[in-house]
Amino acid sequence: MKFQNVVLESLAYAQPPEVLSSEQLEERLRPLYERLKLPFGRLELMTGIKERRFWPSDHRPSAASAEAGLSALERSGIMRDQVEVLIHASVCRDMLEPATAAFVHKELGLRDDCQVFDLSNACLGFLNSMVLLGSMIDSGQIRCGMVTVGENGRPLVEKTLAELLEKPLTRNGIKPYFANLTIGSGACAGVLCHEDLAPGGHRLLAGACRAATQHSNLCLGDASSDGLAMQTESELLLDAGVAVAADTWEAFKLNTDWDEQTPDRIVCHQVGSVHRRRLYETLKLDPKRDFSTFEAFGNTGSAALPVTLARAVEEGAIKVGDRVALLGIGSGINCMMLAMQW
Repeated sequence: MKFQNVVLESLAYAQPPEVLSSEQLEERLRPLYERLKLPFGRLELMTGIKERRFWPSDHRPSAASAEAGLSALERSGIMRDQVEVLIHASVCRDMLEPATAAFVHKELGLRDDCQVFDLSNACLGFLNSMVLLGSMIDSGQIRCGMVTVGENGRPLVEKTLAELLEKPLTRNGIKPYFANLTIGSGACAGVLCHEDLAPGGHRLLAGACRAATQHSNLCLGDASSDGLAMQTESELLLDAGVAVAADTWEAFKLNTDWDEQTPDRIVCHQVGSVHRRRLYETLKLDPKRDFSTFEAFGNTGSAALPVTLARAVEEGAIKVGDRVALLGIGSGINCMMLAMQW
């Protein structure tokens, strides 16, 4: 995939107000830890995640998405009535019907002939939406579109804590729940448009994707009668994810004419320290070019990569002219990598 006239004009994130540290989370699991003789501190040691953030219990994904969207519009030189497509691209949605994007559209006050819909693909929703909007812009269908994500990991974490304390699980029995304890919440929004509308925008150049759906059963999440549920075969998912990332990276290099030395900054989907190390070792990338947020945010689903990108810009880790590689991996397994010129 290649793009000709597409820029990311504005990017903004919203940070949940409540903090839950890994130490606090383990304290809530003290009965389980003591029964199974698990060492305290293992969660942070194994993942590098010190804390994660949550919205208040009554905060809906659309509210988080809209908060980030309003911030992106405030930073933007694009007017609300120029936005022709709005996509809510999260794993989390308010309900099955209507589309969560409908509530976001209402909160943002966008035009009534704006296309409004949800796009969900595990942790790749934001990148998929960038590609879709970019294609619509390059084909001349629209001039400007917006993607928002608002992830609420609180219900999943709370249900996981309850199950770990209630069920008579063994050490092996708790493994499918481990990934749930890395989950946090977050929101982000981006405005993409034709470069004529924003000559100083950040160019979307090209990308590549790969699907390895033979591994689609390694991470399964769904709604349950009393909240959200997820079961993950973490070690197998890591192995398969890194393998498909290696294939995607080779295609990415061909499509972009980049190599391992080209990116000035690399932003990945945020899972944890082990995943980052394995990915960079496998792709032979310099970890010094990485920018991470999992230490303070955990894994925030589709918000993880764009929030990390926004934080990198905010902290001066990405500067004008930098070549930026966005590396996304989501359960399914799907992988997408995009190249940008900042």
